[in-house]
Amino acid sequence: MGLGYVGLTLAAALVRRGYQVYGVDSSPTVLKSLRSGRTHIYEPGLEEVFAEHLGHSLRVGPDLPEAVDAVVLCVSTPVDEQTRQPDLSNLAAAAAQVARWCGRDTLVVVRSTVPVGTSRRVVLPPLQRAWGDVRLVMAPERTIQGQALRELVELPQVVGGLDEASLAAGVEMFGGLSTEVVPMSSLEAAELVKLSNNCHTDLIYSFGNEVALIAEQHGLDPLEVIRAANLHYPRPDLSRPGYVGGGCLSKDPYLMMSGAEGPGPFLVGAARRLNEYLPVHVAARVVELVRQECGRTRGARLAVLGWAYKGWPPTDDMRGTPIAAMMPVFQEAGLAVLGHDPMVTEDVIRENGGEPTSLDKAFSDSDAVLVINDHPDYRAIDAGSLLGERGPKLVFDSWRIFDEQVLRSAGVRYASIGYLPEPSPAERPTTARPEVNA
Repeated sequence: MGLGYVGLTLAAALVRRGYQVYGVDSSPTVLKSLRSGRTHIYEPGLEEVFAEHLGHSLRVGPDLPEAVDAVVLCVSTPVDEQTRQPDLSNLAAAAAQVARWCGRDTLVVVRSTVPVGTSRRVVLPPLQRAWGDVRLVMAPERTIQGQALRELVELPQVVGGLDEASLAAGVEMFGGLSTEVVPMSSLEAAELVKLSNNCHTDLIYSFGNEVALIAEQHGLDPLEVIRAANLHYPRPDLSRPGYVGGGCLSKDPYLMMSGAEGPGPFLVGAARRLNEYLPVHVAARVVELVRQECGRTRGARLAVLGWAYKGWPPTDDMRGTPIAAMMPVFQEAGLAVLGHDPMVTEDVIRENGGEPTSLDKAFSDSDAVLVINDHPDYRAIDAGSLLGERGPKLVFDSWRIFDEQVLRSAGVRYASIGYLPEPSPAERPTTARPEVNA
């Protein structure tokens, strides 16, 4: 139930392991697309599975068939943008539907990411009222986009049960999918595994960003500092700075915090605030550098490369994308934002405030270029060959994927996250246009 990223990839992986799968979703648009063999999300291998199995061992529809052995709840559990409180209404509605459609012999699996205690507090009661005896497990999704079909088989599947009978049924089901199953002592323990994985990742990335912000204040190169700190040092490596988004890392810390009591959590919220601040900080730095190099911001043309939240593995996912936090800063400064992404459609770029452009024009017809993600197409760019006669005057290379010296030798101001080296004489414009209405 729920054919978003989690449900669709799980359905495909189960079908490939010999399961008979019926995908349920409430969106007519999603169902129409899937029935025609077109998947509405990008994931390597997904469309091939649908082309081979749709109509046979894989079917989709708005309702469950009469008899199923297991129902996996993969519905969204968003957080409110203002209050940051979890919205569990989709999960509650799905549980109520399962209570009406199925019976006590059906194994119910919570796959959605939830605050600790949600499976027992939200999903269990309607099932108990309808059936009495319930078989319920929590088996969190832990894949990375771009590798999901492989990781669903290779990663250990964590399973926590309501009781011994539930746990045994869950272990049997996921044992047919994965090479390793990890039984947990409770529903809550399994819920906390997923939150711990993602919040730890968010925290690790935030420390790299903290180092970058401190390095920037002292005029240092954060990558130089991080590389030296990691080199042959037998402790956990520091992460390099970068944006932290996506549907999980931008949401799960709030789910973890909502399920905690007392004075904490102490680290999770601070890490999330820092990672959400970084895109805003970078946008302000870009605006200031454009003002320095162009003499104005209003009407200056900024080409943004990379609108999806990450470039590798490639995705078209816009959830938690840095550009969403950056655009208000650019718009206030009066920048004209051009957009390019190998995976994101032109319509989506327009919907998010950009004017689509080609990769060539991003360099030849702009005053500044901002690289947000590290898609392989961008890593393959010979930036020097794309500069042309006109510009740009600034390249803000968030992932340090271009040859800095080539750009600086061509008179282009180069900068990155936490890295704002002084321009060489060749980079300084001979004349600055006056600021107008900036």
